[in-house]
Amino acid sequence: MSEKRQRSNVEIARPGFIASGDGVELFYRDWRPEAARSNGRIIVFVPSYSLPGDMWAYQMLPLTRQGFRCVAYDRRGHGRSSDPGGGYDYDTLADDLAAVIEALDLSDVTLVGYSMGGAEAVRYLTRHGSARVARLALIASTLPMLARTSDNPDGVDPAYADAFQKDLMTDYPQWLAGNARPFAGPGASEAMIEWIREMALRTSHHALFACNETVNRGDFRNELRDIDVPTLIVQGDRDVSNPLELTSERTARLIPNARLVVYEGAPHGVFLSDAARLTTDIGAFASAS
Repeated sequence: MSEKRQRSNVEIARPGFIASGDGVELFYRDWRPEAARSNGRIIVFVPSYSLPGDMWAYQMLPLTRQGFRCVAYDRRGHGRSSDPGGGYDYDTLADDLAAVIEALDLSDVTLVGYSMGGAEAVRYLTRHGSARVARLALIASTLPMLARTSDNPDGVDPAYADAFQKDLMTDYPQWLAGNARPFAGPGASEAMIEWIREMALRTSHHALFACNETVNRGDFRNELRDIDVPTLIVQGDRDVSNPLELTSERTARLIPNARLVVYEGAPHGVFLSDAARLTTDIGAFASAS
């Protein structure tokens, strides 16, 4: 898999934006350390469902200060990227990630994906290969498969997805108001929770609905066996969105060279609830030889 390379026709469209293969403009941020501080390591962050790359600020800033070059981008339909009204399947989303990596000509990357972003990172590796990626970190990911089916009987009841999609159609702000605190954990300030809600409310409704359908259909049980880079898996044991035993524990058993780290008492939003610890763990992992 490491030699596989599928190049898209990508370019820097204008300052701060990369044009994907199908013409979607992806907003990105590229934070570089001072030359004297640089350790030459690159970390690429893939954001959560419903959130832009800004969500990684409390990891990117300290890591940049430690000498890492940190790159994050907004998924199509999220943040400042284009809202094309389509292309929310995992293959296209993985191609968008490839566009970012190729346009910036990044290599020896530590690829960090959170929640849905973890699945996009895996699809990038199985679709484009690991020639540019040295390590993979999966944070509270939706992998390997969330939906309940006949061959995945412990999966999430489809009624839960149906109820969420109804909320998207009727009163998404109210759904966010009721779920932001469990997501962020009891230690998060009201101001921090409001910041998360504001970012989520700026996401295209079409993207929210289509990406939710993509997550619900996702099945990476066979794909994970093909990952050929060292993998760090992090999740809280109080994650009600992606239960630990359904997701990260199974993922760790499927990826050949994976290490699972469980944060006791942490919710789904570990990038907020355990920001300093997660930053330390990502930095140490990205520094490994």
